[in-house]
Amino acid sequence: MSKPALIRGYEVVIGLETHAQLSTQSKAFSGASTRFGAAPNTQACAVDLALPGTLPVLNRGAVERAIRFGLAVGATVAPLSIFARKNYFYPDLPKGYQISQYETPVVQGGEVEFYVGEARHVVHLTRAHLEEDAGKSLHEDYHGLTGIDLNRAGTPLLEIVTEPDMRSSAEAAAYAKALHALVVWLDICDGNMQEGSFRCDANVSVRRPGAPFGTRREIKNLNSFKFLQQAIDFEVQWQIDLIEDGGSVQQATVLFDPATGETRAMRTKEDAHDYRYFPDPDLPPLVIAPEWVERVKGEMPELPRAMGERFQREYGLPAYDATMMTQSKAFGAFFEATARACGQPKLAANWLMGEVSRRLNAEDKSIDASPVSAAQLAALIGRISDGTISNNGARQVFEALWSGAGSEVDAVIEARGLRQMSDTGELSAIVDAVLAANAKSVEEFRAGKEKAFNALVGQAMKASKGKANPAQVNELLKKKLGG
Repeated sequence: MSKPALIRGYEVVIGLETHAQLSTQSKAFSGASTRFGAAPNTQACAVDLALPGTLPVLNRGAVERAIRFGLAVGATVAPLSIFARKNYFYPDLPKGYQISQYETPVVQGGEVEFYVGEARHVVHLTRAHLEEDAGKSLHEDYHGLTGIDLNRAGTPLLEIVTEPDMRSSAEAAAYAKALHALVVWLDICDGNMQEGSFRCDANVSVRRPGAPFGTRREIKNLNSFKFLQQAIDFEVQWQIDLIEDGGSVQQATVLFDPATGETRAMRTKEDAHDYRYFPDPDLPPLVIAPEWVERVKGEMPELPRAMGERFQREYGLPAYDATMMTQSKAFGAFFEATARACGQPKLAANWLMGEVSRRLNAEDKSIDASPVSAAQLAALIGRISDGTISNNGARQVFEALWSGAGSEVDAVIEARGLRQMSDTGELSAIVDAVLAANAKSVEEFRAGKEKAFNALVGQAMKASKGKANPAQVNELLKKKLGG
């Protein structure tokens, strides 16, 4: 891993805390529904509100999803973990405390691997713990008042906490994307950021290289990768400006305003002792037997890293390509279907990383919504491999398939006259004519100027109206020039 770049002589230090809403049908400690979009306060039961006489009961499905995550990141799944009460007072927290885990979390350690560009990075995890969500305060459309919706109260979360390993906003965003892809891959979270199913808090500080960690500020509730990167970039510049002006950073919780691109302080940041954690007297310790872990392990899907290693082994892909092909289960399946159908796995990976990803990103689509199917892409690659079309012609065919202007590769090739000229006799005549008309370039080539050869190739391609097979043109020119 390369040395982190400095910003105005300062090193950036970032750690992320991510809340992944677990994909259970009911809440962490009650049978109330977790369905999104219900009318306010229709999915908050007596247990969620901790009314007198109620007792919480842990959701087994939430625990299984935590185990699945722990296994996927190579963490220790604690055989015994403790639930605690995190005490604070806010209108959307009806109990006056949140059930969470403090000293002994269910998942301990682990790591997430990802790429920034072609550089491999690894972020180490401190922990992942189970907890319940709070309700939601609504400040709009209430005539200056605040509305409280307790539907989210008690929704199961897995809070995933990193070490302060990241050194740039780009690295933080790449980690968040990799983590998002993993929890969706494992089917433990639907990853819907607009609905709040996956949201990040970024702890940001700056320091001179080699100095102790600086004072951090926590940016809360970032629900887009773009906002995560923008918020960190602003916060870094703000902290450096403050220090350069002779001030000192104070620990605080801040919010990011997408409209202005700025962070603003919300409150002084609390320390753990301010929450007066203590073991929840209504919940016994969570005991996870080895047999339970083994059963969950046996039900796990093929993980991204294992699939990537298999793609390297079976298809000969470089490590970077293999990682890009496993950005989601659907992407991996699309690649594998294409590679098997065309027999050209490296070309399949190149097209998926290039033209396909470019169009998907431009239109904000997932691979599942690609207008070009794996079978169509494989057929297109096959026509490149057998010399029927050039790379330029292939891009035109791809465009037609993507836009719906055609559905069959061969039909598009014929309709648009994109078939390459591969007849040796016809090509030979074109090359002869080019050599006769470009005596100066021939002389320069024979004098050792390689650029002259490229000029002759260009003239031959022009004479064939771009339909000549470039490889055959090269071969014929070399033969006729005695090269």
